[in-house]
Amino acid sequence: MVQQKVKYTDTERTPAERARALLEEMTLDEKMAQLGCIFPFGDSYDDMEQQALEMPYGIGQVSTLEMRRIGTLEEAAGWQRKMQETVMRQSPHHIPAIFHMEGLCGAFIQEGTSFPSGIARGSGWDPELEEKKEFIFKVLTNEENQFNKTIDQGLRILGEMEDEMKAAGEKTLSGENAFKLYDTYGFPMDLTKEILEEKGYDIDEAGFQKCMEEQRNKARSAREVTNYMGADATVYDDIDVKVTTEFVGYDHLTFDSKVTVLTTETEIVNSLMEGQKGTVFTEQTPFYATMGGQVGDTGVIETANGKFVVEDTIKLRGGKFGHVGHMESGMISTGETVSLKVDEAARRDTEKNHSATHLLQKALKTVLGSHVEQKGSLVTPDRLRFDFAHFQAMTADEIAQVEALVNKEIQAGLEVRTDVMDVEEAKKSGAMALFGEKYDQKVRVVSMGDFSKELCGGTHVANTGNIMLFKIVSESGIAAGVRRIEALTGNGVLEYYKKQEELLHEAAKALKANPAEIVEKIGHLQGEVKALSSENESLKSKLAQGALGDVMDKVVEVKGVKLLAAKVDGVDMNGLRDLGDQLKGKLGEGVVLLAAVNGEKVNLLAMATDAAQKAGAHAGNLIKAVAAIVGGGGGGRPNMAQAGGKNPAKAQEAVDAAAGILEGQIK
Repeated sequence: MVQQKVKYTDTERTPAERARALLEEMTLDEKMAQLGCIFPFGDSYDDMEQQALEMPYGIGQVSTLEMRRIGTLEEAAGWQRKMQETVMRQSPHHIPAIFHMEGLCGAFIQEGTSFPSGIARGSGWDPELEEKKEFIFKVLTNEENQFNKTIDQGLRILGEMEDEMKAAGEKTLSGENAFKLYDTYGFPMDLTKEILEEKGYDIDEAGFQKCMEEQRNKARSAREVTNYMGADATVYDDIDVKVTTEFVGYDHLTFDSKVTVLTTETEIVNSLMEGQKGTVFTEQTPFYATMGGQVGDTGVIETANGKFVVEDTIKLRGGKFGHVGHMESGMISTGETVSLKVDEAARRDTEKNHSATHLLQKALKTVLGSHVEQKGSLVTPDRLRFDFAHFQAMTADEIAQVEALVNKEIQAGLEVRTDVMDVEEAKKSGAMALFGEKYDQKVRVVSMGDFSKELCGGTHVANTGNIMLFKIVSESGIAAGVRRIEALTGNGVLEYYKKQEELLHEAAKALKANPAEIVEKIGHLQGEVKALSSENESLKSKLAQGALGDVMDKVVEVKGVKLLAAKVDGVDMNGLRDLGDQLKGKLGEGVVLLAAVNGEKVNLLAMATDAAQKAGAHAGNLIKAVAAIVGGGGGGRPNMAQAGGKNPAKAQEAVDAAAGILEGQIK
């Protein structure tokens, strides 16, 4: 870690002033070095060195183990957040935090700092570090930028809260506001506390903790821990541990087997009767149970005397496959030989979506980079969903490239081959495995030509040509660094385009145009709307001014500050803002308060010029007090604020009260 051996006993200047002074004394190389590591202030070099050694997340101290873990997106983001929050919490004792708050520096992580050299050192025993270096930097830089935006936004909002406290003569930030900064805007509580303490304010910490507890209680009540049939089902726990099921569904969609166990929703039984809900267990089954993102098969189980409809297939401890559903007719008994029949159409559609998911993952790695890793998936007969690690939204061009590549491999008609081998042998063969996933000693390796090879226990098409078509219908973010793609295959794509075509024709009919003319027609309509909107705004402005009349004779002076307060009818908030700007221009310096009645609602606007603010005027506090009179609420900045109310009968009373409220603000 690069340090300066300086003696620091300066307590007269603020930490920011000391930081600026130090910057002026440093050479360019020294500045770059300091921005690449954590630089603690102390009373002596020994103090600084000790602090550096004790810091848990100093960049100069990143271990190779920590860098290795940055190979996954969540851990990279988590590490970066923790490091940054450590820095910001310990501000103003650490220079990068001060530099950021004072607008004096850029990113902590950059080429030429100690962090890249740490990767280089660690890559000797773990080559993957060097391979993922570019990805690591992208993730950390993206995360740092997001964190800096959070800090900037938090500082701005905290500044507004400080202005409100100052105007109200208060010295304590409410627990509600402190919690709002923390919970809504992600601003660290410790940083809020330090900034306010430097300026002579404190925080209602008891109120903050109360808000935290209320939030925890809401989260607890929102969580619903349920399983089979929506309740805490324990009936399966009573099944003999020796009972197991052999899956034969890779090769069969119908199979005869013996019933081993039957249960209702609450107990083990010998028979299920017509109308009863329950679960059927057999010695063998062709039904695939929900696993690895692929949903369980549906179908029927038939006997000579009854028919059981399978709505879902689940896998339980000990390798038991449970067929969940209801008796449609007749009855079924333990020990009876039954015929299990999977819904073939649903299984085939599920296989298309599952195989397409493999092609999609490889296409994403090809287009976006090797950092792409599966973070979750869902494969049903109707669609597929794939979650993956990536640090930003995909562009339209990237989505098109991925879609085209998947369709190319579908049209290539690649043979889909499944081989069973030892897990280590499978990994050595180049098969993709999920990070952190536990596998049996023997695994199934699914290969699609030379394009894709993955460890997978699901069911698949025999040839990629069977998938027919692939269409991405959405791409979105679901968590920090995790993206989600939803897509369709086969007949699902044809149905999708059919609906799109229907919508196109409906739009053309509404526009009274042919489908080929829709874009041109919309362009003309947009031009007309823009022209009419401009004309409408101009007329509303003239009407507002006409309704208000000559109001300059209503200007009064409140302790030397000019106030123009007036009521107007039929003006919306946009018109009120325009009118306010015009009147403020005519007023020169002072305060403008306008109340507009629209039916059963009241719109309020307050504006204060710079000179009026220096005298003590605060638009946000003025509007808050006035809004209470008309049964509303609102607020805003010292220079401009707006609000609404529900009692138009008191609009004039609110206007008349403005002078008294403003008088209380003027120093």
